[in-house]
Amino acid sequence: MHVYPIVAAAVWGTVSGLLLPRAAHRLAVPSGEPWAAACPLGHPLPPGARGWLGPASCPDCRTPGRRYGRGPLPAVGSALLCAGLAAATGPHPELVVWLALVPVWLTLALVDLRVFRLPDVLTLPAFAATAALLGAAALLPSHQGSWTRALLAAAAVGVLYFLLFLINPSGMGFGDVKLAPTVALPLGWYGWGTVVAGTFAAFALGAVVGLALLLTGRATRKSPLPFGPFMLLAGAATLLFR
Repeated sequence: MHVYPIVAAAVWGTVSGLLLPRAAHRLAVPSGEPWAAACPLGHPLPPGARGWLGPASCPDCRTPGRRYGRGPLPAVGSALLCAGLAAATGPHPELVVWLALVPVWLTLALVDLRVFRLPDVLTLPAFAATAALLGAAALLPSHQGSWTRALLAAAAVGVLYFLLFLINPSGMGFGDVKLAPTVALPLGWYGWGTVVAGTFAAFALGAVVGLALLLTGRATRKSPLPFGPFMLLAGAATLLFR
């Protein structure tokens, strides 16, 4: 096992995880509203905190520098996921693509959990960038995947989610449809079996969590449940344990 790529990936995951809480907060607004420019208590963000990258904290709250993000959890989760991907992938060019996706996927999961939406400002550029980077990785001799298959998988899974959206618009958001090709790209890079496993795992996770919420009385059959986190978790887990 190559130790240095794993350590470097963990460092990248820690740094990117520390920088994503502000973006998650600013993007976590209902559809059609401008990006958040105040803390949860309504204090306007200071000029130095209006960018997209950095911790989510408010100097005007009762406790100076009060953080309203998720504390160290995003950084820890990002570090562990990046290190795991480095260990599973090895020193191959596609690892750079997976590491670049981690902070984007984590931000999307946090936003979807908070406001049940997957912003186009992340999903659409993520697809274009992932496809382009995998195309570049495919030109290098040490890659271990297929760019053509990745694109075909993105198209196939995108069509599947679109059909599910047409059949049951109340059960499948259009943001999920737009996210699906991005999740399918890395799965298709490795094979159709990986695509099937990752896609099925997303629906299985959603079903298990939904059933658990019903049985514990924390939700009803009409309660909304964000599906994006299940897609992202299943995709990441499939990459880790393929």
